[in-house]
Amino acid sequence: MKHLMPLLLALVVAFGAACSFADETLPSGPAAGQAAPEFRLQDQKGDWHTLKGEHGKWLVLYFYPKDFTPGCTTEVCAYRDDIVALRKAGADVLGVSLDDVKSHAEFAEKYHVPFRLLSDADGKVAKAYGVYVKRGPMEYARRETFLIDPQGIVAKRYTDVDPKENSKQVLTDLDGFKQSKH
Repeated sequence: MKHLMPLLLALVVAFGAACSFADETLPSGPAAGQAAPEFRLQDQKGDWHTLKGEHGKWLVLYFYPKDFTPGCTTEVCAYRDDIVALRKAGADVLGVSLDDVKSHAEFAEKYHVPFRLLSDADGKVAKAYGVYVKRGPMEYARRETFLIDPQGIVAKRYTDVDPKENSKQVLTDLDGFKQSKH
């Protein structure tokens, strides 16, 4: 049953994208130029992290629907494969979903994830960032990425995320932002 849930979620998300039926979404969340909402979430090891704790460095905060689903696995592996370049560019990466700490631990172990996956089990952070979705009984974070500058301001919000290409887009944009500040 545990492994059936990600497949069911993937089908619901795909069906929801193709069809229009009632869903609950919340405020739009921060746009580029606005302060990123504060958060306090646990990672896959049970350690707590806050936005304030990331102050002084670039942050890639990416939201994704569900551990072990095809698109989310593609995305986490793309970020994993680009982590050295992202860190060299001065950015830290945090993945966020509504999955619990245990699920993140299993996901991170299976795919050798070298960055933190944060559990937003109650959806409060997803709601603050405007990415929370409820469709029938399913709740998840919409796939979006926020590139946050060292002062905690959203530099760019990615709303139409390609899980395979997003980390490369972020790297390109990060380089552009850093070049424009010189």
